Parts: sequence; structure tokens; C-alpha cells
Amino acid sequence: MSPASPVWLRVRVLWVLWALLAVLLGPWRLWAVIYDFHECTWHVVLNEFQRVGENLESDQFVHQEPVDTVRGVFNMLVDSPINQRERYLGFPYYLKINYSCHGQHSEDLVRSGHLMGLKPLVLVTFQAPVNFYRWKIEQLQIQMEAAPFRSKEPCMAMEVCVMSWYTPMPIKNGSVVMRVDVSSNGLGPIIPSKRFHVNINGFLKMGADNRIQFTVGDELFDIKPRYFVNVSSRPLWYNVDQSPVLILGGIPNEKALLMTSTNFREFSLVELSIDSCWVGSFYCPQADFSATIYDAISTESTLFIRQNQLVYYYTGTYATLYDSSHSSKWVRVLASECIKRLCPVYFSSNGSDHVIALTTGKHEGYLHFGTITGKAGAAPVGPSPLLPVDRCSITWAIFIPGQNTLMMLVEIQGPGYPTPCCPLSLLCSARGLEFLMILGTESYTNTPMVPKGLSFNLYNNLLFIWGNFLLQSYNAENFIYLADFPKESSIKYMVNSFRGDVAIVTETEEIWYLLEGTYHLYRIFPSHGWDIHVSLQVMKQSSLYASKETMVTLFYEENKLYQLVYLTHGKQDHLVKRLVPMEKLLMYEQHKQIHTVQDGSHPTLSFSNLCPFEVMRLGNLPNPQAYTRQERYLARPPMVLNPSGFHSENSLAVYQGLVYYLLRLHSKYHKPYADPVHDPTWRWWKNKKQDEDYYFYLASNWLSTGGVHIDMDSYEKIYDLKPDYRLPERIFLDKGGEYHFSIFLTARGHSFEMGTDVGGEGCLSVLLREVPVTLRDKSLCYDQGISGHHLMKTSMMVKVRSKIGRERGDGNLMVPVFMGPPPGKRLAFDITYTLKYMRQQNKHYFDCMHEDSEMPCFLYRDSLFYPFFLIQDLVTGDSGSFKGSYVLKVVGGGPSLDSVVDYNEEEVYRYNSPLDKTGSRIWTTKTSETTHDMAFYIMSYERSGIEWLCLENSPCYDMTPQGIIAPEFFFKVLVSNRGVDNSTYCNYQLIFLLHIHGLPLSAKRALFIVIVSASVLVGMVILYILFCLLWPYVVNACNHLRWRINNIIASESYYTYATSSRAFSVSSQSSFGPLSQVPSTVTASPAHRLEPGKPY
Repeated sequence: MSPASPVWLRVRVLWVLWALLAVLLGPWRLWAVIYDFHECTWHVVLNEFQRVGENLESDQFVHQEPVDTVRGVFNMLVDSPINQRERYLGFPYYLKINYSCHGQHSEDLVRSGHLMGLKPLVLVTFQAPVNFYRWKIEQLQIQMEAAPFRSKEPCMAMEVCVMSWYTPMPIKNGSVVMRVDVSSNGLGPIIPSKRFHVNINGFLKMGADNRIQFTVGDELFDIKPRYFVNVSSRPLWYNVDQSPVLILGGIPNEKALLMTSTNFREFSLVELSIDSCWVGSFYCPQADFSATIYDAISTESTLFIRQNQLVYYYTGTYATLYDSSHSSKWVRVLASECIKRLCPVYFSSNGSDHVIALTTGKHEGYLHFGTITGKAGAAPVGPSPLLPVDRCSITWAIFIPGQNTLMMLVEIQGPGYPTPCCPLSLLCSARGLEFLMILGTESYTNTPMVPKGLSFNLYNNLLFIWGNFLLQSYNAENFIYLADFPKESSIKYMVNSFRGDVAIVTETEEIWYLLEGTYHLYRIFPSHGWDIHVSLQVMKQSSLYASKETMVTLFYEENKLYQLVYLTHGKQDHLVKRLVPMEKLLMYEQHKQIHTVQDGSHPTLSFSNLCPFEVMRLGNLPNPQAYTRQERYLARPPMVLNPSGFHSENSLAVYQGLVYYLLRLHSKYHKPYADPVHDPTWRWWKNKKQDEDYYFYLASNWLSTGGVHIDMDSYEKIYDLKPDYRLPERIFLDKGGEYHFSIFLTARGHSFEMGTDVGGEGCLSVLLREVPVTLRDKSLCYDQGISGHHLMKTSMMVKVRSKIGRERGDGNLMVPVFMGPPPGKRLAFDITYTLKYMRQQNKHYFDCMHEDSEMPCFLYRDSLFYPFFLIQDLVTGDSGSFKGSYVLKVVGGGPSLDSVVDYNEEEVYRYNSPLDKTGSRIWTTKTSETTHDMAFYIMSYERSGIEWLCLENSPCYDMTPQGIIAPEFFFKVLVSNRGVDNSTYCNYQLIFLLHIHGLPLSAKRALFIVIVSASVLVGMVILYILFCLLWPYVVNACNHLRWRINNIIASESYYTYATSSRAFSVSSQSSFGPLSQVPSTVTASPAHRLEPGKPY
């Protein structure tokens, strides 16, 4: 692509003078405000946790898990409203925020903005994951206020030299795509809001030298001009709103890709580590070999490429998706096939991404439909065998999610069909045998039509067939030929915004623009409007334009068209991403005629209409959250006890931990038992709110520990966002839902027409003649589903057509509409009201011996058990009793939490159905209403009483007591309104555990226990009686035995003593001789024996 010539034409000079005159006529204050507003811009980079305050470039988003870096700081906050027993973690990255204005020093601007009270407000939006079977579908946002922080670089000033603002960069499980919106708090300079894409790059790793490396190959730092100069542009293919990493091939003779995780705000050129084999044979004909990557497609976790006729894929490492299946190298798939083209599938379906591969060679006419569910896989799909042809070739294929339809553009040749110079093309649907034949010489034109591809917008069912022509259709049967497209040109690829705008790139690098719903095409480049725009940019010395440039690709981002362009500035060649200002280009192109009148000696501009513009304004818009389903949290930084207001590393670490815990509370709130207060943050502060004044007193007197004060009101969930006079980004409608708004058109001297168009198959209606405008769901096109699952995509388009003289202008407003069960609604067990009602009905309540506040017990012998449920809106904060009908089933259970098992379908039927004849029912109810097949009871708010049965063949029958405590059982209960409640599209499905204690014993076991207990009791009585009767005899026997034992002991002692005395006498006589010889006689007889009880 080459810009306009540097020699300006006279008309361009007049346009520039007109623009300058319009500026000079405005008030100088307004000019100054506009200048500041348009010349200042935000800058956001990613910094690692340990590198905060360092003036470095942006870090790569590699680390994906919370880090334990803030625990020590929180341990110091002993006099703060936090719970010391909780575990606070931090995120691995900060967002560093600055701003700059044209022609001014950024560091000076940031300091002055800080002194004027400027504080950036950061809104992080987490994109919902593809796999809704594994992750809960929710639209989550967190709004943070940036904290000022001084740079760690040496500074001679007393206060600050260089500063920036910082906020934590939060991470959420299941989300790898994040949008960061930065805006001003309204103080200081006027800086427009700006959006940044900060996505997780799962194709990076930390090397052995602690340097970040690509896992898919080696980064090339030398970007050579031959990679892009005089190289044709190519399309950028990816899963819309779901791909964190975008890739672009087409580098001539290089197996290299451009990779980015920031939508080309930053990018890298990577040489892929693939084998580069060439399959050239009779079955895979190919003229020559090339290392060029021809097709490249990125999905949520996987990259696909085609080199020659080979297809490879690489699965990234994404810990937030808990996807353990990641690649260590490029994997070749369809090894036995010759692939001529990869076709993208822009939207996921049924919780998975998809990709299509078209074959050539021996399997010409077949395609492979790949489904990515963590691991790449492909299922072959061939053409219908009813086609009587010798040769069939698929030119293009698209898959329509939601409809499960595969459309193919097929070229066939055979007997009775056109010759190869004029092939027959078919547009066929894989769902049926319906074909649209394009003979190549239709009545649209005399030029042979050569179709090359298909494009489909599933929001409005608009199908395009493109080639050297352009056809559009809303039903794939009746087509409209767009005659504005020249038959001499041929379309190379189309770029769809899926919001009503389409850009077209031809083989000669022309850019055309089409507004969906209209029939007029506009050539944007080259054009008179483009020349004017480039000239104005050159006057402003913009760095985004050069005398020599080459367009690399064209893509839409946030409904705005962008170019990736290679600029040649001598030795400063580089790639840039720049906006294509479509509105300005169309305005420049439309108003070509300039009228001047002679005023004296010089000409002046003449305005035939002083108000040549039409304005469409919106009003009476409802609060957006109920329709966008965006959940939003607010988190402000802790207050620092520092006169300068600058934060420290510790206070930023506290900010990290508080944001982490706020998101943790959000994830923990998705539980079956409803809290008394419908707010995830209620549990955080419920025991600290009473001491709020005390904490404020400490902060007011600079006594808070750690030098920070945590304001409990700074961490909350927002339920009352106000509209900003724009239609929301998307609208979710439940059954019979309505969206109201008003349209105000301002025009002078013009005629205009306004109408509406809704996509889908007659599922929506728009009442435009009424005020306000009403968008309504007809309750016709959807059954029931889980919240956020299998939503039907359609759209509402407001068209405005005006006529200014001989020229016509078209405009529209398109909003995607999702019909079905909106995300953010749930059914919860209202344990608070259930306990209250049970106390009123049964006049008592007996909890378990071991109380559990999270799961209270209920007594089995209560007359009836009355469960109540809540419908909670997690987005708007509404919470009310569920008044609809539902079916309750016991689907599992066990005597303890560890032994709970799930029942199979047969067991669920026997335990819950009133038709069961096997004596297996667990419960019954007094209501007589059942489902159509009479298999289960239908219950409601008024009929909720349950009587426990636990019949003989049920799992809760005859439970063995554990010790002296009565038996208990944990029932796994399923509650669902599917098929019995027609008031909503939502299948409110709730599974929770119900703890029942005091279960009765069976008759046999009870009788056995009675018999055993009675036997033990009678035996103990008999033993007692026997003991009382025999006790005197036992005492006498014991006394006699003791007497005998004492007698024996005494006798033995006497004989021992006598023997010892006699021996002593004999030894004495021997010692003293005749002097001691004294006669002595001892006579012993039986009559003189010792008796017990008598003295010696």
C-alpha cells in the first residue's frame, strides 16, 4: 500500500484551510479542551511483583498462579478489620499506569496530574471461558483505583522525581482473556478512556537463565524488510473474544509467525520449531516446496498452522484453565491427508472450539472437522454419496454454531456439468441435501462468476458468497447481487466485525467497506477521502504514516477497523498498528464539492447548510446490569498514613491481598446454601462492622498498624450501575423479557427513514412506532437450559437512511442479543427461612450434637420437612423466594460425608417415584400433582412438605447407630424446574446435601436391641440378687479362710522360733562351760497349742 503523493492538490489545500477555519472560529477555551482531550493518552504496562517501582519495559504475562508474597505484611496488621486466620495471597503482576500528551514530557505530566488530584480508574473485565461444562459462565469485572508510587530510581528532589500509578493485575480461574479499561476520576487533565488487552500467553516459559522463552520456537529479533515489503496481505483468523494469543503467518520462505497477546500493541516474530517436511507425491501434488506458513488459526488454548500440505497444532500451558494437556512440541495431525486449506470457525459451540481442514489429492472433496477440548482432534466428514460426479472439490466451508450446520462451497466437474474452465459451484448444507447452484453465468452479470469463499454473521444470519462478485442473503436461498463491487476486481478475504460492519480486501490490496443491511459499497483505499486523511496526518507529523508502507493485515477490534502496516522510514523500518477512521473517511469521501464565494479580493467558503449533520441520541435507557449481566466489584487501595500520599511496597502488597481475597469470596459464594445476606462480601466484614468507628479512630490519629488503614466500605459489590447513553455491548433476554429505550433524531432540511431489523427466526420483535422502543422476546425459540449455556445468538439493528440532495447516507446501530437462560442467576437453598418455618410448624428444633453452621441438621421424626428455595440474581442483587414449580429427587446419599455415593437412574426412580412398588421410597408428599409420566412429584412454594419414609429397600432403612447417638444420613438432593415451570428459560438446577438425624431403627433391629437390652438388665438383676443372698456365706468363708491362713502362718512362725532358740542355747553352753550349765526342761503337749484370739 502506498499513500498519497507528497504533492498536494489544490482541493486538498482548500480542505485543510476549511478545517483550520472551523477550528479558529471556535472559542479558544473549547479548542484548548479539545486539543488536550485528543492529544493525551494513557499508557499501561505489566510489571512483576518484585519489580514494582523500577523504570523498566513491560513484562510478559507468563506466571498464572497467585503467589504467597503478602503473608508477612498481613501478619503485621494486628489491629485491622481483616481476619488473621484467613490466608491472603497476591498476584504475580502489577499494572503500571502513566499518561502522555503530545509535545510534553511524560514525567512532568504525571507529577502535575498527581498534584491536581488525578487518579486513574482501572476496570478489568474477565472474558468468560469457552468450556462452560468445567467453568461457571459469568461476566465479571473489578474496578480499582490506582495508587501513586514513587520510582526506586535515585532522585535529587526531596519528594519525588519519577512516579507512576499501580494497581494489582488480578487473575481468575477459567479466564485467559482480559480487557483493561483506564479512565480518569474527573480531576486534572482531560484524558480519554482507553482500552488495553492484557492476555495470558500460554506459549512462554522461563528458561534456565531466568529469561522468558517461547515454547513454540525461537524469537527472531532481526525483522528484515523482505518479510513484509511487496508481500501480499493475509487474513487474521482467531476465535472472536476468546483467543488470548493472535498469530499471523505469510512470511515468505520462513517458517515464522507474528505472535501477540496484546492485539499487536506488542508483538514478536517467532521461528517455529517444526520439521518442515514436504509431502510431495502422486496423492499430494504440489509444484514446489516453501517454508511459508500459509494458514494460521488461534483458539482459546491451541494454535493451528498449515505449511505446504501439512497441519500442526500446539496446545499452550494455561494453569488458569487447569488444562494439564499442553504440548511440548508441535504435533502433526492428519498425517495421511493432504490439506489444501484451513478454514476458521470464529465462535465456539457446545463448550468447544473448532477448526475445519479441506483436503486435496486422493481424498479431494473431503473435509475434517476438528473439535478442541483441551486436546486437538478431527473427525472426517465427506460429501454426500448422492452427488453423481467424477470429481468434487470443496472451495470453502463454514460452521454455524447453535444451528450445528456446516455450509460448503463445492466445485464439481463431471459428465453433464460445466467444463473445468467454467466449473459448477454448489452451496450445500451438511444438515440436509439442499444445494444452491451457481453456474457461473447468472443473470446478475455477463461476467463469469468465480466464487472463492463464504462469510457468515451468526448474529443476523447474513451470508456472503464472495469472489469476483459479492452476493448476500439472509436465508441462504434468496441472494442479492451487490453491483457496487467492480467485476474487474477479485476479493482476497473479508473481515467481519460481527457488529454490522464488513471490510473487504481485494487481490490488488484495495479496501472496501460495507454496512450490513445496506447494498452500497464504498472504496476506502485508494480514495479521495484517504488522500485527505493521510495529508492531515502528515501535517501533524504522525509516526503512523510514511511515504512507503505495506499493509500486513486488516482486522476489527472492539468494532473499530485496524491495520497492521509495515512502514519504511529509511533505516527505521517497523511494524505499527493504526486505526482506520471509517467515519472520517466516509465523510471526506461524501463531501467532495466545495463552494466558494468572492468576498472582495479573496474567496471565502460558502455553506449551503449551516447544520449539515444528523444526530441520533438515545434516552430513557434502563440500568444496564440487568441486561448485560456484568457483575462488578469495587476495590480501592488502603489509606496510607503518609503526608505525601505515596504508597509503599507494603501498602501495595496489602492492596494485592485484599483484591485477591475479594475475588476469592466471589468464587466461594457459589454454594448451594444461601447466606442470610445476599452479598459475597457480607462474610468478610460481618464480625468487624461493629468496630468500624474504632478502626477509623486509629487511622485518624495515625495509630493504625503497618501504616495503612483498610476501609471496609471500599471493597464491595456494585449493583446499581447507571447507563451512559449508549446501547449496551450485548443484551441478554430471558423468556418474555423486554428492553426499552428511546431514539431522538435531529436533522435539518433532510428527509430520513428509520427502521429496525432483528436476526434469528422470528424470535424477537421490535416495536419502533411506540415510545419508548421495545425489544421483546417472543418466547418461541428456546426450551430451557443451564444459566449461560447454549444461548441463542441474534441481534437488533436500528437503521437510519437519510437523503441530502442527490446523495444518500446510511447508518445503523447493531446490538447482539442473547436469548436463553441469562448468566448470573441461580437457585439456592434458603436455609434461614427453612429453619424459621420448621420452628413455627413443629414448635421445636433439635440440631445435631455436633453443630455445623454451614449445614444444620433436621430431625427425622418431625411431622413434615419444608424446604424453601431462593432465586438469586448475582448481578443486580435481587433475591426472592422461588414461587415456581419444581421436581425434587434424592440422587445420592450415605451415612457420612465420606460415604456419600451417587445413585444410578434406576435407583433414583425407585427411591423417589410414587409409582415404585418395591418398597424403596425415601420420601413422600401430600401433593397429588406429578409429571406427565407420573414418575415424580411436582412441588412448589405452597406445596413443599416432605414426609420421610425410608422404606425397607431404601438406603436409609435400618441404619446402624454409631455408639449411643441416633443414626443419621446425608441425602444428596436434586431440585430442578425443567419441564414443569414455563415462566423462564432457566433450568434452575440445584444439588445440595441435606443432613437428617434421628433416623428410626427397623422393627427387627429394634426388637433385637430390646431383647438384648432386657436380657442384659435381667441378668444384672439376678446377679445382684444372688450377690445379696450369698454375701454372708462368702464373708464367713473368707473369714474362715483368712483364719486358716493366719493359723498356718503362726504355726510356721512358732516352729521356726523354737528351732532357732534351741540352737542358740546349745551354742551358749559350749561357750561358757560349767559356769553356765543350768538344768532346763521344756515340755510341750498338744493341749498347750496357741489358739486364735488368745494371748500368748
